[in-house]
Amino acid sequence: MVLDPALIGFRPLAIDDLQLLHRWFAQSHVATWYRDEADLSYDEVVAQYAPSIRGEEPVHGFIITYDGRPIGQIQTYRIAAYPTYRGHIDIVDGMAGVDLLIGDPDYVHQGLGSHILRRFLREIVFGTYGATSCLIDPEVDNTVAIRSYEKAGFRHLTTVQLSPDGPRLYLMRIERAAVAADPVSGH
Repeated sequence: MVLDPALIGFRPLAIDDLQLLHRWFAQSHVATWYRDEADLSYDEVVAQYAPSIRGEEPVHGFIITYDGRPIGQIQTYRIAAYPTYRGHIDIVDGMAGVDLLIGDPDYVHQGLGSHILRRFLREIVFGTYGATSCLIDPEVDNTVAIRSYEKAGFRHLTTVQLSPDGPRLYLMRIERAAVAADPVSGH
């Protein structure tokens, strides 16, 4: 299947989307990397995501769409609001974080990841929210995601392990200028 990146879109995550998000977390290709969320009940997903949907937490969640069809979830937040990396990197004002998953198995490994990220960075992270740089933190073993993020323009910053029993994270960063120079097509 050849997919057209121009058909990628975003809409704000809503309470009605949480059943879909719950199903995506249970998909094997998602559960591998979202282990904490994979075992959540629907009520636990609601408890975790509803506060940000209601504006009670500084996370901005979106549904990724392809030709209007929901295919995944992506979110952004200010790193300063969640100083997880303090002690590993210099956290500056205007630095955002981003997390994403493609939940619909029909759209996994189709080459959309880097296009999704570039468009989301351009329109939302650096556009709407005015961030100056953005971090993403795949696990070091998630080589498919790392390649996609590199293709989107992210560069390796450092490798961190936030807790003794936690996964090793391949922390990557992109600057606003790297995306601003990008043509509108996202290529």
